[in-house]
Amino acid sequence: MKKIFALLCIVGMTLPALAASDKATLNARLESARTVIDEIMQTPDKGIPNSIVKKATCIAVVPSLKKGAFIVGAEYGQGVVTCRTGRGWSGPVFIRMAGGSFGFQIGGQGTDLVLVAVNDKGLQDLLKSKFKIGGDAAASAGPVGRNAQAETDISMRAELLTYSRSKGLFAGIDLDGTTVSQNTEDTTTLYGAPHTFNEILKGNVLPPEDSRPFLRTIAKYFHTSQVESGL
Repeated sequence: MKKIFALLCIVGMTLPALAASDKATLNARLESARTVIDEIMQTPDKGIPNSIVKKATCIAVVPSLKKGAFIVGAEYGQGVVTCRTGRGWSGPVFIRMAGGSFGFQIGGQGTDLVLVAVNDKGLQDLLKSKFKIGGDAAASAGPVGRNAQAETDISMRAELLTYSRSKGLFAGIDLDGTTVSQNTEDTTTLYGAPHTFNEILKGNVLPPEDSRPFLRTIAKYFHTSQVESGL
C-alpha cells in the first residue's frame, strides 16, 4: 500500500511539470538559475572550489526543487544546463529531475540544486535522454570552499558533483537515485524550433537572446570571458 501511495504522490507532483511551459515561464526559470549561481559564487569561501570551477565541463541549475511529503517523500524540479565548448558556454537546454524517498515527512520545501560535470563522461551523461544519478552516472556530494583540498580525489571518482542550497546554506548533497531527463518541449519553445541536446550543448546552435544574462553569469564565474563565449 505504501508503494502505491508513493507512486501516486510522485505522479501527482510530476504531471504538472510535464506540460510545456510558455516563454515567460522559461525566462523566469533562466533568471532564477542565474540568481542561484550569482548568489552562491559571490561567497567563494562557502561556494564551489576554484579547482572544480576550472574543471567544469557542464553546469546544471535546478532552482527550488520541490519536496512535498506525507509519509512518503517525492521530489521534482525543472532546471537548465549549459556546457563548455571551444567557443565558450553553449546555449542552454532544459531538464527535469525526479526522485522519491520513504520516511515520515510532513510539509514541503524548496531547495536549489547545482550539478557540475567535471569530465567528458559527465557531459555525455547530460546528452542522454534520461539517466539516473548514482546508477548510470557516478556522482558525489561536491566539496565546498575556496581552497578545499579533497576535491581532487572526489572528481577523479565522480562524473558529477552535486550541491544543494536551502535556507542560505550551500553544501554537497547525495542525489543517488534521482532521475534526470531531457525537457525537449521547453527547449523547443525557447529556441522556436526543435534542436537536439547534442547540437545545442556542443555549441552548434546560437543561444537565444533571452538566455544571455544566464550565460554571462556562468561565464563570469566559471572562467570564460564574454568575448570568448560570444555573449
